[in-house]
Amino acid sequence: MKKTFVLVTLFVMPILIYLFFASGVTNFGKLAMLTENVPELHFSQEKVRLADKITILGFLGRDVQHQQAQAFNLNQKIYKRFYPFNDFQLVMVMPKGTEKAVGELTTELGQLTDVEKWNFVYGEEREIRNFFSTLGTDLALGDDLGTPYVFIIDKERNLRGRNDDADEGVKYGFNTLSVADLNNKMEDDVKIILAEYRMALKKNNAERKNNAKE
Repeated sequence: MKKTFVLVTLFVMPILIYLFFASGVTNFGKLAMLTENVPELHFSQEKVRLADKITILGFLGRDVQHQQAQAFNLNQKIYKRFYPFNDFQLVMVMPKGTEKAVGELTTELGQLTDVEKWNFVYGEEREIRNFFSTLGTDLALGDDLGTPYVFIIDKERNLRGRNDDADEGVKYGFNTLSVADLNNKMEDDVKIILAEYRMALKKNNAERKNNAKE
């Protein structure tokens, strides 16, 4: 299975990268840095880290079955498009006790796509609320510790978003219950941050080559 996945990825990646840049990005530029130094997920026993990853971060809450629409929208509109890219991951912060329901959800998602980069971490209510507060958003978790909004965290653990959004002004997150929000805004913003790191990598490689020639 892993060998097949690697071979498919090696074949598909150049095509994806071409389509990625050929499709263009609306209002291309760096995403605003809205909150710096989001802490690591130290409360979780799972070996999932935010550093050095481009992370889509979410909070499904206790009633996993009720929130399936959010997960499936995110999977179909964002995850399936971007998961082949290196250093991309999706992380859902979950209340302890939801492990069985998460397993069932993962099985259903696995019928639609490779779920290798879907990650779930578990914490107590106090830990989850404290962690959410460090994002510094204008949003709030519900009583079930969930929210339909997901967030983009860069490799340096900064929350990235928009500070000039036409509808919201400062846009911290993306509503997974809104296909329009995912299609028209989040997709563009994920493209932007992937392109940002890609260009930085190309610049670093060019500088190394120049230094080697001197």
